[in-house]
Amino acid sequence: MTGIIILVILVLIFGFIVMTYNTLISLIEATRNDQKQIDIQLDRRFKVFESLINVVKKYMDYEQTTLKDVVALRGQAQQAKASGDEQGRIAAENKISSIASNLNLVFEQYPDLKANQNCMQLQEEIVSTENKLAYAKQSYNDRLEQYNAAKKSFFTSMIVSLFKAKLDTDFTYWQLNDTQRTDQESYTVKL
Repeated sequence: MTGIIILVILVLIFGFIVMTYNTLISLIEATRNDQKQIDIQLDRRFKVFESLINVVKKYMDYEQTTLKDVVALRGQAQQAKASGDEQGRIAAENKISSIASNLNLVFEQYPDLKANQNCMQLQEEIVSTENKLAYAKQSYNDRLEQYNAAKKSFFTSMIVSLFKAKLDTDFTYWQLNDTQRTDQESYTVKL
């Protein structure tokens, strides 16, 4: 009788370990998928920038600098990604977001360009892409928070320590850089 009780307890413990292990693996893979969704939006943004710059070439010299900056920052982001420097990658991509947010000011200087249908569509596409990118980053950060909370909970943390190589993954949060945060905190509505 005692042997059966011990066997049942061992089976329950083993079942809990397997279930927890599988849950954490599922969260890790979901977080990696969210990272890939960010990559898709970053690539989409770059392609929209290229299209927009081709449309505006006939209107201004600004696009040459913008294109060079975007291409250089995209290169930095790709190198950082390849070398595993997630902070460097995030910094480069945030600079590209900054360029995107300043484009509307440039269009104000060129009324013909502002009225051009292709240009207007591409502007909308940039705004849409930035919104999708923000959503993808938020989704990734939410999933990462879920994973971190799960792996730090009492019994789960013991299982993580048993399978550290598989279950203890470090991900970097996507967040606003300090300049963007300061700008947003000091923003006031002008009427």
